[in-house]
Amino acid sequence: MTKRHVSLPDEAADGVDRFIESVDRRLSGAEDTCEVVTDVLVDLFGDRDAYEAWQAGEEVSPATRVRLQGYDPCNATLESEYYAEKDETKFEESKHLQWLWRQFDATPMADNVAFALQFRRMLADHLFDECGDDCRFFKGITFTYGHNISIGDNVVVHDDVHLDDRGKLTVGDRVSISDGVHIYSHDHDIVDQTAVDNYHTIIEDDARVTYDAMVRAGCRVGENALVGARSVVQGDVPAHHVAVGTPAESVKIKPGWEGSAEPITEEGRLPRRQAGREIDREIDNEVDIFDEFQRTLSPPSAPPAGE
Repeated sequence: MTKRHVSLPDEAADGVDRFIESVDRRLSGAEDTCEVVTDVLVDLFGDRDAYEAWQAGEEVSPATRVRLQGYDPCNATLESEYYAEKDETKFEESKHLQWLWRQFDATPMADNVAFALQFRRMLADHLFDECGDDCRFFKGITFTYGHNISIGDNVVVHDDVHLDDRGKLTVGDRVSISDGVHIYSHDHDIVDQTAVDNYHTIIEDDARVTYDAMVRAGCRVGENALVGARSVVQGDVPAHHVAVGTPAESVKIKPGWEGSAEPITEEGRLPRRQAGREIDREIDNEVDIFDEFQRTLSPPSAPPAGE
């Protein structure tokens, strides 16, 4: 079943185009990104009068002050801001853009699909390392940084997806990522939770990652492969294969692609090749880092033999 064409009334479409073009122009210009984001959010939330009154020195309640301050991304912190190995220079810009993306999703306009898809697509050009043509980003998508993501043409990312780019994430052309999917590019040591390894995670052209699935850091989902609903991918899914389960295993090759695909192993297990995609990141010596858990990392001494 194909889709039908749907469009906004001409007057509404003109308003959408003018607004998106104005934000795009400002983000591309010499204005401070933090100021642009603040200004756009004040208007999107319809708070211009209260904001200008507060800026003019009028008295406001503590709650109102917190709300008005919150439009400025410089007055907020994100979880990824605390990561010791982040690139400070890149993150300073991407944080502001990510704040605009997230706060836009909290507005009523985020449910107007024709408007919201265009707005997020424009933001993606500024936030991601690369973003191709005709991409569609739905509501509730989150990122770690944003600037370590590369996305090809005609990609669709549905509701409530997490694209982790603490390492690096590459998504090819015509990829479909369904609701609730989590794709990771970092992993934690099983003993020392504060020890983080970053990887390059890859979703190749024409792949589909379906509802509520998880792709572990450093894995590759091959060309035209399909990951089944609620599957957990812990290795590479070969091109044209269908992988399902926890952990995911290859259960079949897409009909018609048998001659182009690697054969399924007897066990259906996915090959583990993450080690070759690990990314080395050094932490600046001037960064003040700490262990928030303070756990004991050494196991208890083994009792003497015979006890």
